This record gives sequence, C-alpha cells and structure tokens, in this order.
Amino acid sequence: MGKIKKGLEFASRNLIAFTTPNSLVSEQFRTLRTNINFSSPDQKIQTIVITSAAPSEGKSTAAANLSIVFAQEGKKVLLVDADMRKPTMHHTFNVGNVQGLSRVLTRQSNLETAIRATKVVGLDLLTCGSLPPNPAELLGSKSMDTLIEQMKKAYDIVIFDAPPMLAVTDAQLLANKCDGAILIVNSGKTDKKEVVKAKETIVKSNCRLIGAVLNNFTLSKDSAYSHYYETEGVQRPVSISQQT
Repeated sequence: MGKIKKGLEFASRNLIAFTTPNSLVSEQFRTLRTNINFSSPDQKIQTIVITSAAPSEGKSTAAANLSIVFAQEGKKVLLVDADMRKPTMHHTFNVGNVQGLSRVLTRQSNLETAIRATKVVGLDLLTCGSLPPNPAELLGSKSMDTLIEQMKKAYDIVIFDAPPMLAVTDAQLLANKCDGAILIVNSGKTDKKEVVKAKETIVKSNCRLIGAVLNNFTLSKDSAYSHYYETEGVQRPVSISQQT
C-alpha cells in the first residue's frame, strides 16, 4: 500500500498541469503551448519530439504536462513514451506497461489495442511496452514511419518523450521523422557545450528545433513571483527560446 501511495504522489507532483491547473507552473506550460502554436504559421506542427542533452533534465515531465495543456485546449492528443531504454510514462500516469510502442512496432499488438486513455479529457497514452534489445533499429524503421502516419490521422498532436539526444542515437532517428523538436535545458546543471552539441545534432537530423525550454530556474527571493516556485520536486519551466 505504501508503494502505491508513493506512486500516486509522484504522479500528482509531475502532472501539475492536471492536478493544479491554476498554478503559475501550469501557466508556464500554457505559455509554452502558445509559443509552439505561433512558432510556425506557415507549417503545421503535428508531431513533436521532447528531448534533452543529457539524462535527468526534466524532459519526461515537460512532455507529460505539455500534452495535458494541448488536450485542455481542445486538441486530441497522443503522448508516446519513445524512451525504450528508461521509460517513465507508465509510472507517471499509473498505468500498466505490457502493451506499448515496442509491441506495436514488432507487430505483437496493434495501435488501437496498445493505446491507453488517461484521466485527462482528450489525452491518450502509448507507453513504451517491453524493453526491446534494439530500440534504435525500431525507431528508425519503416514500421515507425507507417505508425507515425497512422497516429497523425487519428490525433491533432502527437508528442514523443524521447531519450536524451547525446546519450544514444534514438532521439536523432525519431527527430528525423517528426515536424519539430523541443530541447529541455536544466538551469545550472546542463553543460553549455552539451546544449550546443544537442542543438547541432537536432539540426543535422533534418528536424526543426522549435525552441529550448529553461527548466528549474531559480528566481531571486525578492521576486514578486518567487513563492510560486517553491514546490519541492516539481519541474518549473520558465521560458522558451524560439529558433528560426
């Protein structure tokens, strides 16, 4: 019982756009959504990769909350856990992970069966599924191309939680197939050289870098809004720098 309660608390803390929609943190995710909507007036952005330069930057929390605010806008949204090495979305949403992306790509299941509804109206989830021995090959396959097209026909927005850009080739392969990418940068932790290298890797993958989100930024104590950012363990995105 203790483990279940701990898991629910973890999910609540990470899905703040759902549990506390009126918070300033949730408003920052809505600002991110607005910036994405206005980032490309001449090109439809339907598939988005959320990644980071290195692990533990907050990309999965960003992907989950961005998916929630798009659904709250009235969009039909699919969140895909494409991190087939260290998946987290089944924990975040407290659902099973037997069916998922890996099983769909290996034709052990179909998309309709593998997709899970969430408590957020308009938001569906495709978990990672069983950890495969060859995630890069699966994400770079023709089967992935076909699956993405299938997703685009069924949903307004598809958001992929991808592995860190510099750790493995998975994110680069996936970015090549999507309309845009958002790079999560952990303030005070991420090495600047790694950020630049991650940006270059995204560009080389022929994917448009929509922007970068500065995460866990600490406001000065004399800031009028600093008290809003004192919730322990909650990701705090404060800005997006758009790329042209």
